[in-house]
Amino acid sequence: MTDPLRIALAGAGLVGRVHLDALQASPHCRPDAIIDPSSHAAELARSAGVAYHDSLAGYLDSTDTAERRPDGIILATPNALHKEHALACMKKDLPMLLEKPLAASVAEGEAIAREARLRGTPILVGHHRTHSGILRAARDTIDSGVLGRLVSITGSATFVKPDDYFSAAPWRTRAGGGPILINLIHEIQSLRLLCGEIVALQAFGSNTVRGHAVEDTVAINFRFANGALGTFLLSDTAASPHSWEHNSGENPAYAHHPEEACYVVAGTHGSLAIPTLRLHHYERDEDRSWWKPFASKSIPFERDDPIARQLDHFCAMIRGTEPVRVTVEDGLANLRVTDAVERATRTGETVVL
Repeated sequence: MTDPLRIALAGAGLVGRVHLDALQASPHCRPDAIIDPSSHAAELARSAGVAYHDSLAGYLDSTDTAERRPDGIILATPNALHKEHALACMKKDLPMLLEKPLAASVAEGEAIAREARLRGTPILVGHHRTHSGILRAARDTIDSGVLGRLVSITGSATFVKPDDYFSAAPWRTRAGGGPILINLIHEIQSLRLLCGEIVALQAFGSNTVRGHAVEDTVAINFRFANGALGTFLLSDTAASPHSWEHNSGENPAYAHHPEEACYVVAGTHGSLAIPTLRLHHYERDEDRSWWKPFASKSIPFERDDPIARQLDHFCAMIRGTEPVRVTVEDGLANLRVTDAVERATRTGETVVL
């Protein structure tokens, strides 16, 4: 048996507390310190029985000796701080789980990617759905060829964020804090996993409900490299249960609506609803007609906690037993797509990636 890895946590907000729960429950690692300037973070550190630091720079300065150096760090700080914090950790050659989005802009993401290539510091970008058993089963089903050639994907992430979500973190009302970067970035990773690379897109955006400086609703059209087309509706002010959080049941913080699907992938021979994993397909070529019935079944999958699985993978990465599953380049590709969506909402033009 090997000793549990010591993992520091920078950022004690909503996502940071989820990571802390995973760290405390993991057999592979344990929390080393909590880093956050807020008073509630100091209390959180006391409750967890770990060291507290009010700044990342101060924490990193305290880890110069081998005895105090952690094995890795989770960066769950606000988007605008990702570049500064990632570069600081790379200077210490500290393996990191860097929460999505990679950075607040493509330029900042490219700066992180350049430094990562130069230093070779292991970095896992925190697109935790990649570790979902549901998405794994969906990807395997698509790869099996049962859907035929991919034709389309429709998707949605529609829900209502309460007012205190914004009052608790005012940065969410400003550039870099809207649902394109906070929520759509997850969806882009999922769309790329399911359908391949996105090569062009169009989008309309609106902030008429909330009136914040950032969008609250976006409608998007995608073209994929394999020729498939997609549509996606994103809103954090639409009262609807059609979102991954509501449908997958992977996060108990959200109400669960298991009967609904937030993605439908369709090919020339069949379609797959996700996360219900309900498959409809034609079993024979001669049955491919809207007059003929589908064969239907539910695809089995392994239900697990993707945050826990992501942490397991991060530990294996640090130990060198698994390659990085979501690389900085993956995170940068997702960021380029969300940037293209934002540009398309401003210009009304088709953006080619």
